Amino acid sequence: MIYYFTILLTIILFLIDKQKTIKGLKIGFKKIRKNSPVFLNMIILVALSLYFVSDELILKFLGDGSGLAGVALAGGLGSIAFMPGFVAFPLAGILLEKGISYTVIAAFTTTLMMVGIVTYPVEKDFFGLKITIIRNVISLIIALIVSILIGLFYGELFI
Repeated sequence: MIYYFTILLTIILFLIDKQKTIKGLKIGFKKIRKNSPVFLNMIILVALSLYFVSDELILKFLGDGSGLAGVALAGGLGSIAFMPGFVAFPLAGILLEKGISYTVIAAFTTTLMMVGIVTYPVEKDFFGLKITIIRNVISLIIALIVSILIGLFYGELFI
């Protein structure tokens, strides 16, 4: 559905202003061509890591019996990892199929999107040390709250 909407919107914009639409499409295709190798490499690395890490090992550390330690491990891995959402969310789907709980997946994906240990040096240069630390700590707290709420919602955690 979104593809049809995008095509329709592009056609409308083309009818309004041909030059700007063509220029925008050229810029978009250049960016896709430039960034495709990075994203492809990332997808390959995730696929290889899932291939070499056994299901038993994943379930041992992140599965139903992992409890709070599994949530903490997933949050730590998510905080350290660096991948875009279009790779992270399919990975979350794969983990769900392997039997990982929604609580653990929520901890992983929210920290992955919100906490930036890998991006810390760049962030520190742009925003300063204090703001970077405050933002990451608040993001970690919010990610853990979201994980707990997801666990409560799906009946995986009981108060």
